[in-house]
Amino acid sequence: MKISELSARSGVAVPTIKYYLRERLLPEGERSAPTQASYDDAHVQRLGVIRALIAAGVSIAEIRRVVATLDSPPESAHELLGAAHAAITPTGDDTPDLTAAEELVAGLGWKPGMSDPAVLRAVARALNGLSSAGFEVPPDVMATYLASVREIADAEIAGVPTASPEAAVQYVVLGSALVEPLLLALRRVAQQVASAERFGAEGL
Repeated sequence: MKISELSARSGVAVPTIKYYLRERLLPEGERSAPTQASYDDAHVQRLGVIRALIAAGVSIAEIRRVVATLDSPPESAHELLGAAHAAITPTGDDTPDLTAAEELVAGLGWKPGMSDPAVLRAVARALNGLSSAGFEVPPDVMATYLASVREIADAEIAGVPTASPEAAVQYVVLGSALVEPLLLALRRVAQQVASAERFGAEGL
C-alpha cells in the first residue's frame, strides 16, 4: 500500500508517518521507486504500537527502545516482556543498593535473573524514599501488598497476547502506563470505603 493508504488504514497523518520514518521508529517500506515505497500490515501494527505509547505518555527516546526490542526480539516471551518494562521504567542517575529490594521481591517469588535490573532499581528507590521520610510499611500490610500484587500479575500475564511481539509489547506497556494510574485511584477509593466502614461519619 502507498503511504496515503497507510495513513488511511492507521489513522495517522502522512507527515507524522514521515516523522516516524525519519526517527526510525517505523521501518522503511519496500522501495518501488526512488521517491516511492510500499507498506504492509506490519507497518499498520507498528503505527498502532507507536501511537498507543505516545498516548500513554512514553517519550520518543523510550519508544525507540521499545522499537529496538521489537526489531530484535529476545528468544523468550519472558525476556521480551522484561525489555518492554525496562523501556518504560525511569532509569535515574543513581545506582541504589538492591539488597533490600531483592529481599522484598523474594516475597513475590523472585529469584536472581527473573527481572530486569531497571525494575529492581525502581523498587530500591521507592524503598529509599520511604526510609528517607521515616515511614515504614507495617509487615502485615507489606505482606498484603505482595500477595495482592502477585495475584494481579498472575492474572495480567495470563492475558498477554501471543499473536505477535508487537501485540505482547503493546499489552505490557499500556498495561503499565495506563492501568497503573487506575490501580492507584482504585486503591484510594478502597481506602475511603474501608475508612467509612471502620470509622463511620464520626471520624477518629
